Amino acid sequence: MTILMTFSKGAGCQTFRLACRPALASGKSFSMAMLVLLLCGCGPAQQPTSSTSTQPAATATSSAPSAATADPQQVKQMNNAALSVQSKVFGQLPDGREVSLVTLKNSHGVELDVTNYGGIITRLITPDAKGQPGDIVLGYDNLQQYLDNNPYFGAIIGRFGNRIAKGQFAIDGKSYQLANNDGDNHLHGGVQGFDKKLWQMQPFQHADSVGVELSYLSVDGEEGYPGNLQVKVIYTLTNTNELQMQFQATTDQTTPVNLTQHSYFNLAGSGSILEHQLEIPAAQITPVGAGLIPTGELQAVEGTAFDFRSAKAIGRDIAAEDAQLKLGLGYDHNFVLKATVDDSLVLAGRVLEPKSGRVLEVWTEEPAVQFYSGNFLDGSLTGKGVQYAHRSGFCLEPQHYPDAPNQSTFPSTLLKPGETYSTQIVYRFSTKS
Repeated sequence: MTILMTFSKGAGCQTFRLACRPALASGKSFSMAMLVLLLCGCGPAQQPTSSTSTQPAATATSSAPSAATADPQQVKQMNNAALSVQSKVFGQLPDGREVSLVTLKNSHGVELDVTNYGGIITRLITPDAKGQPGDIVLGYDNLQQYLDNNPYFGAIIGRFGNRIAKGQFAIDGKSYQLANNDGDNHLHGGVQGFDKKLWQMQPFQHADSVGVELSYLSVDGEEGYPGNLQVKVIYTLTNTNELQMQFQATTDQTTPVNLTQHSYFNLAGSGSILEHQLEIPAAQITPVGAGLIPTGELQAVEGTAFDFRSAKAIGRDIAAEDAQLKLGLGYDHNFVLKATVDDSLVLAGRVLEPKSGRVLEVWTEEPAVQFYSGNFLDGSLTGKGVQYAHRSGFCLEPQHYPDAPNQSTFPSTLLKPGETYSTQIVYRFSTKS
């Protein structure tokens, strides 16, 4: 049941739309209506917030009532009532299998579309500092474009995110050859990685969150990997403006596993990302050689173009005379976040787009994050009415180190039978005025 109450009581009054679920349509509907009457009281204007304050993402609808005039529990119920999940058909694969698209919305203007093809996030709307909504991820309007040419826009990556040298590794003396899809190397799971698989997808709605659970069985020998790997990924959009992503996997044979999420971001919605202000709290990177394969060393970022420990524009040092930047054609490197691997959630990166005021934080349990500055975008791809020019998107991909199966000094990525792979990535959305 929806109750629309409009009041005109002096300057500054608002129109409130109260959406009542069936459970509230009986005795509680009266108390909810009374709440709306209370909220219409026009008090003194609020004081402006500090120009340097960081706030939760501004809502594109009416501002929330003050604590002085509303019961916090009732306000929470109203907010949670605005959560929604909707599903529709997105298209068909060449073999006739149906692909679906789920839209998740919270009560603060954050919404996203997720498809079960590759677990791809095709659209992610967040309000700017003025409350205006905008799509902050690169992607396409339709399934066919993802089938034709997708540089991993918004996708789940696996079995192994990033590169494995020559597509080779050995486990207990047995050698394995993977599919090579990046020159002589294996990248992001191979020719038909998890980004190109049709996942099972189940939407859900809880009291204060909405989401989807995605599952996929990667069979023994797929892309050359050993063992049957059962994978589950849960995307949860909360009413605190977080997108929480939980990754789990089990196997019946020892196999490398390194899962991540590969969204390309542009917090302005379009244009260059070089003025985005980026902070990565990492003191070291794993330097690379030919083919962007790590050398096995750790390199301090201090005094180099890779020092993002204090926020700076992505483009400030991207053209510096630096051998690593030349190899990557810009930033395409693994930043070390943790000295030891554990399940603590740490900041992987914080990004501010100055004009819109949008802020993205990426948190992770992973020991490292790959920062990619969109070096291979060249204007040949167009999606959602936007031409994706050079450096019009960036990626922050939490992960274990690249080529870990061949680097004995790197944290292990091997998953054994009886163990459960588990990791978490969180996107937090806010604004800064």
